[in-house]
Amino acid sequence: MIKKIWFWLSVSRLFSLPMTILSWLVIFVYSLVLYGGNILNGILALIGISFAHLATNLADDYFDYKQMLKDGNMMSTVVKNKCIYIKDGTVTLNDVLKVVIIYCLIAFSVGVILFFRSGIDVLWLTVIGGILTLSYSWFSRVGLSELAVGIAFGPLFFEGVFYVMCGYFSWNVFILSIAVGAFTVGVLYVHTVLDFDSDMVSHKKTLCCRIGDKNCAVYVLYFLYALGFLSIIFFAVTTLYFNILIALFALPFAINVCNALKNYNKDKDFLPKIKWWHYPLDDFEKRKEDNTASFYFVLYQSRNLISWVCVLIILGIFI
Repeated sequence: MIKKIWFWLSVSRLFSLPMTILSWLVIFVYSLVLYGGNILNGILALIGISFAHLATNLADDYFDYKQMLKDGNMMSTVVKNKCIYIKDGTVTLNDVLKVVIIYCLIAFSVGVILFFRSGIDVLWLTVIGGILTLSYSWFSRVGLSELAVGIAFGPLFFEGVFYVMCGYFSWNVFILSIAVGAFTVGVLYVHTVLDFDSDMVSHKKTLCCRIGDKNCAVYVLYFLYALGFLSIIFFAVTTLYFNILIALFALPFAINVCNALKNYNKDKDFLPKIKWWHYPLDDFEKRKEDNTASFYFVLYQSRNLISWVCVLIILGIFI
């Protein structure tokens, strides 16, 4: 049973969950340290958000594989290990759908518990989150996936956790959500740039595909990172909580992501000499064996960036 659970967590891209947990930790620490928020409600919110995140990842594979079955070109051009656990017959599409439903039921159940503990607004937050989770693949195909993720993991995420912990919504929390949300969207956007060639063949309408040039598309990443850092500055100025400016020390890591993505666009086998600041690199030896190391190197760097931003913001709150 444990092996089976681990399998499903792995194919649900568990490696992306630390990003969600760290984002949650930012608003959890903010709510607890500065406003004395309810600890149990905050932890329950993390459980619900985590399962919603895993459901989104797995549902994306479900709908992508259905599209791949219809489009032979997409099947032959996607990244080699895309949906490989379905391709090789380990599980069926129906199995994937069942697990997505289980994830959603867990997330919904947590929402119900928080509804009784915190009030009616939790119900609306849960419904909106559920809609964004289940319709993410559609948003992706019409070029709005960044918007969906920005809402779900930005204002909805931060205001939701703050509300269940403190009982009301906050403008300052909204600003903070934009700061962290911009880097979260950056992870998704980096992924779409990495998938540019296969997405173009399959006629996906991601923002990157709409731009039509993966080299020009990198400029959107510059904008997202600039928005994130400027929002941190704006938050510090408006709240007079200047300790949070320590998060600006993550700027070199943002430059690292942009450079890595540009190099990948030039050479899909690009791989620099690994330095300490590139870690963590999950299962990287395995990635080298299946020739996807370059792809995941860039993706991991974007994930690591938001980790650094969140850790530094949390440190700023404490000091």
